[in-house]
Amino acid sequence: MLTTTEADVFGRWMHAREIAHTKRDDNRLVRPFEWGVEFIRNHPNGADPRVVFREHTAQAMARSEEFYALPQINDWQLAGDQLTWTSAITTPSAENNIARARLFPARRERKRKPRAAVVVLPQWNAQPDSHVEACRIFNGLGMTALRLTLPYHEVRRPPELERADYLVGSNIGRTIQSMRQAVLDTRAAVRWLQGQEFERIGILGTSIGSCIGFLAFAHEPLIDVGVFNHVSGYVADVVWQGISTQHVRAGIETDLTVDELREYWTPISPVPFIPRLREMKQRPIRFIAARSRSGVAAVRPLHHRRNALEGNRRLEDCDVFSKAFVISTAKRLRNKAQGWPRSGYPGQCVDLIWRNPVRVAGSNWGRYPG
Repeated sequence: MLTTTEADVFGRWMHAREIAHTKRDDNRLVRPFEWGVEFIRNHPNGADPRVVFREHTAQAMARSEEFYALPQINDWQLAGDQLTWTSAITTPSAENNIARARLFPARRERKRKPRAAVVVLPQWNAQPDSHVEACRIFNGLGMTALRLTLPYHEVRRPPELERADYLVGSNIGRTIQSMRQAVLDTRAAVRWLQGQEFERIGILGTSIGSCIGFLAFAHEPLIDVGVFNHVSGYVADVVWQGISTQHVRAGIETDLTVDELREYWTPISPVPFIPRLREMKQRPIRFIAARSRSGVAAVRPLHHRRNALEGNRRLEDCDVFSKAFVISTAKRLRNKAQGWPRSGYPGQCVDLIWRNPVRVAGSNWGRYPG
């Protein structure tokens, strides 16, 4: 493990680096607050938005299987490494209504092992090359990877946007619709892989991708294993506490409190759906969380995840790891990797995570390292 001094120095360095990266981008706009009731209800008829959103939350949470139900998809098209299909959610932006994913076929089949594939969900405002290296690592291990383009990202981004402000933004209803669309696109990607006769399907999500990935994991039984990196517990807390989301908070905080926002965005937040996992088959899960206020995993979510998970001990293959633990584990792995090929030990780690996510860390239930 890192010493307290080492962790302190590294923490300050990471925080300063994150601040510097945030200031590097000068295209963050504070957009005006909008309820966006029309994105969650067809005929609002002038109803009080607060009442509408409370009712929507209650209904979505009571029948989340319907809220995240995936309709039949019949227009898959694979051209080279680009997979497209019509998204299950129709939005005002035509570009965003075509779901897209990039396919990374395995370079070799795994001998005497089930055919495996991983759906990869990048972070908010990811560029086309984000997580490509992770996909190639999976390929080197004999697994196919399918990298999803999130709603309003890359070629799905309408011309009036420079950033993916419609995925998470100051329009409350559109954020709900966009996150729901992302979950359905993820489930669709899983269904396509199943149709390609993959026997084991995993999911890897980072930042907002971990939130989307977990919501899909909690509703899609075809997913066999989930790894959620820099996981967020409540989307509202991410917006309120995160450095890179302060422009979103600025557009909301004059009209809503964080408690109200948390209630309205409950259906698109991971923590409330953890109890659902008890009703599904047991599957390995890996959560990687951050203690830092500056990260996507903001203050409130970390202890909420712990409490929620401890209340669901049937999830035997599940654990939560803090940033300090991940850093110290990476340091040990780096030391052990001396003399390995440069690309060797990350691949070894991914392979171990795939085969047994809990034992990699040497951690048991009730222990939260770091």
